[in-house]
Amino acid sequence: MEALKQGSDVLFILLGGIMVLAMHAGFAFLELGTVRQKNQVNALVKILVDFSVSTVVYFGVGYGIAYGTHFFVGADALAARNGFELVRFFFLLTFAAAIPAIISGGIAERARFYPQLIATAVIVGLVYPLFEGVVWNQHFGVQAWIKTLTGAEFHDFAGSIVVHAMGGWLALSAVILLGARHNRYRKDGGISAHPPSSIPFLALGAWILTVGWFGFNVMSAQNIDKISGLVAVNSLMAMAGGTLSALVFGKNDPGFVHNGPLAGLVAVCAGSDLMHPLGALVTGGVAGAMFVVMFTLTQNKWKIDDVLGVWPLHGLCGTWGGIAAGIFGSKALGGLGSVNLGAQLIGSAMGVAWALLTGFALYGTLKATIGLRLSREEEYEGADLSIHRIGATPGREVNW
Repeated sequence: MEALKQGSDVLFILLGGIMVLAMHAGFAFLELGTVRQKNQVNALVKILVDFSVSTVVYFGVGYGIAYGTHFFVGADALAARNGFELVRFFFLLTFAAAIPAIISGGIAERARFYPQLIATAVIVGLVYPLFEGVVWNQHFGVQAWIKTLTGAEFHDFAGSIVVHAMGGWLALSAVILLGARHNRYRKDGGISAHPPSSIPFLALGAWILTVGWFGFNVMSAQNIDKISGLVAVNSLMAMAGGTLSALVFGKNDPGFVHNGPLAGLVAVCAGSDLMHPLGALVTGGVAGAMFVVMFTLTQNKWKIDDVLGVWPLHGLCGTWGGIAAGIFGSKALGGLGSVNLGAQLIGSAMGVAWALLTGFALYGTLKATIGLRLSREEEYEGADLSIHRIGATPGREVNW
């Protein structure tokens, strides 16, 4: 029976890893459909190469920092317990690699390729694992301190703060230091429209992310005996709430509608194992509205050129999710309890502060040393031709 349990756990978490790996195709197509056609190839290449860099640095450094386990032993030791520690690494790697995928959408169309790969290595190898270890592996006694202060530890079941808020706030620092795309905000005060290149590809990316998210959330249990249908249905309700809210607040705009479910799913991650489904519906609905309102303010009023709106979507909705777990996870609102709003506020604030501090330090150093931006001419030509020497439809371009 124990051997069967071990094998089932390995299969369970392996399937979760595969589902979240598939989400990276969603990141790629969401970005591809949102950016202009001259930057589509770059969107695809960035996500794949970022994931590969993330794999190497998380295997060699990051996982060890977060969980105190390394893989520099013989294969016989790695195969112990059916290789559970290896597939656990695979599953958690897909979470870690989501952060550079998130950042990629914010800095699209004007960021240089190799400086961002350096940033990916530092983030996945050091910045993210340090905070991951604090929240999910009791590092530095921070969780014990929060519990002493509030009566409960900071709760983040599937990464509203650890993954999404971290990625969104890191992206904000990169976007601010990069500056807006040329001619996005004109000297006369006008704003040049940069409409999505492909609504179908944008929608495809959103759908792939949405489906994979059920692996992201449900398999965060990491053991088959801890699986919960509550997590699955809460994810479903948050997705629906985010979609409908974005539909109404976004006035039928397809870009908002397809980002709505993602906003809801980002927000429900932290408390998906605690909330009542109606609480998850409200959490997702608030997140969908938040994304529409804050994306509009960011782009049109504050003139922060966050191309895919990753700060509103992941940064703000993720932060809301950490707080929402403390509200709707309480027994008073139908949740399972064992969570404290004060603890959630402290943990969420710590995640935001860590992301901003390290983000400005990292991207500021890169900007001052090797530079972050494409030249004006390279940006005008597009990242596809400037970096990869080929466009998204080379046959058509040659024939034309």
